[in-house]
Amino acid sequence: MDVDHINPFIQASRTVMKSVANTDVSLGKVYLKSSPYSSETIVIVVGLMGELRGQVIFSMNKSVALKIASAMMMGMPITELDEMSKSAIAESANMILGNAATLLYDKGIKIEITPPSLMMGDNIQISTPNMKTLCIPLILSTGGTIELDIALVD
Repeated sequence: MDVDHINPFIQASRTVMKSVANTDVSLGKVYLKSSPYSSETIVIVVGLMGELRGQVIFSMNKSVALKIASAMMMGMPITELDEMSKSAIAESANMILGNAATLLYDKGIKIEITPPSLMMGDNIQISTPNMKTLCIPLILSTGGTIELDIALVD
């Protein structure tokens, strides 16, 4: 994977998480995942089309999702993931990908993104056949981690 294709996703994640959730993001150890793989209890998938094709998958546990939803709803206490809080979390992924698409466009790489799909459950299995999946752990200053998985078609 080309670092010029990956860095915009990291930069966008940092920018959006700071602006919508008032949290700083540092990076954990980046690694390749083998397909299929298990995920956290909340997964948001956004498709990529155009000059980069594949999927961007955000995985987090419930407590991280609740923190993000609460921050996006002006600090309102959130104890359960209802439709409004799930919508907020999905929108944060949408904002990150929209920001990344703009950064990629500025580098001459044109992509389009699909609307985000949010899934919840225990032991979610993700399969990204015919794609290399790079996992970038996003460590939040407010506690917790979001796994940013970038799966691109070669």
